Amino acid sequence: MSENQQQRLALGVSGASGAVLALRLAKAVLAAGWELEIVCSGFGRLMWRSELGRPFEDDLRELAAAGAVRAHKPGDLASPLASGSYPIDAYAIVPASMATVAALASGVGSNLIHRMGDVAIKEQRRLLLVPRESPLSPIHLANLLRLSELGAVIAPPMPAFYERPDSLEEVIEATVDRLLVWSGVSGALPPHRQWRSGE
Repeated sequence: MSENQQQRLALGVSGASGAVLALRLAKAVLAAGWELEIVCSGFGRLMWRSELGRPFEDDLRELAAAGAVRAHKPGDLASPLASGSYPIDAYAIVPASMATVAALASGVGSNLIHRMGDVAIKEQRRLLLVPRESPLSPIHLANLLRLSELGAVIAPPMPAFYERPDSLEEVIEATVDRLLVWSGVSGALPPHRQWRSGE
């Protein structure tokens, strides 16, 4: 990568709960000066509207106004994201449904989010997965272990209770801060949050 080339994160949004985490991460990635490639599945769009109260496209327009954003259709397997030769610095699937986790663990995918995760694994690039399910079944745990053994970072959105959050907003902020670090976009963290231990 040349010195003038911006770093790029590919973000997949699957159909699990947690759309707010995907939105906040996308905003933070752009604020850090990274380019953003984003794919939102059909069920991801349903969850987006249900949880955020507005369609995915509304937020996509705001993201595009804030930085370099390229959106991809989940069924477009001819997208450059489906190719290992396309330069991506980090991949994140936020939230990651158990169906998506299973597809990645088995190597059998049916959409672009599955394919970009597969590309990250085969090219040995940074892959961050934020699974949203509780409780986790033995099948879920086995699939997540398999992906961890293949190099993926498995990061369930666990509240940092030691920071004594006063609101859901603070929990979301702390979670996204950690996702930035684990996805390699640590330069996006404001000075007061680099890096807070549990005091």
